[in-house]
Amino acid sequence: MYMNTLLNHKTIRKYSNREVDNDTLNEILTAGTRASNTGNMQLYSIIATRSAEVKAKLAPAHFNQPMITNAPVVLTFCADVNRYNKWCALRNTDPGTDNFESLTTAIVDAVICAQNVCVAAEEKGLGICYLGTTTYNPHQIIEALNLPKGVLPVTTVTLGYPAEDPAMQLRLPLGAVVHSDTYKDYSDADINAYYSEEESDATNKKFVAENQKENLAQVFAEVRYTRAASEAFGKILMDTIRKQGFIK
Repeated sequence: MYMNTLLNHKTIRKYSNREVDNDTLNEILTAGTRASNTGNMQLYSIIATRSAEVKAKLAPAHFNQPMITNAPVVLTFCADVNRYNKWCALRNTDPGTDNFESLTTAIVDAVICAQNVCVAAEEKGLGICYLGTTTYNPHQIIEALNLPKGVLPVTTVTLGYPAEDPAMQLRLPLGAVVHSDTYKDYSDADINAYYSEEESDATNKKFVAENQKENLAQVFAEVRYTRAASEAFGKILMDTIRKQGFIK
């Protein structure tokens, strides 16, 4: 069944008023905690937000996307060395987590946990939506969720029963992302072939026309994910990482 769930994943942005009961949510979150992680340290935490008041505080950090306030549950997955640090302090040892390696470990752990949660949720008939905006405004999320030093929001997932049935999003063909034995760099012909389906898609062609661009790559690089925005958000993220004590 899980293979069918994975192969038919859809991002859900509209949710019904049906609540997610605690038993179902806890089963889904338990599936998340069973995910592989580095050294069984589980350097992550999950903030499950149901409160309308807290969702309203979170919304500006996510550019007020309606999923935040409309979803029954908002899950914020955090890299968390705070809990591990406290354990080590009580056991008279240095945790050694104020470095880039520990930050990377915690981020990887959090994201693997998040994906387990998402697959379990979809298997239960719920819908999910990842929000990449988490790393754009981590400082605002830290304030809204009262995250202490040693805790960094990494990704956010909205969760609820679907009120829509959107089409599946296109994905690059397997040959575009899988390399046999070693990395094989892409020729111009490869690039043209691998992106041809996305570039010929009617919806994507509409995006190109609406944004008055020559092609889909320009929409991505010049409209959706600009260099200026990436650099600005990257500075905010790095400043927050330092403030939260992950890097000296």
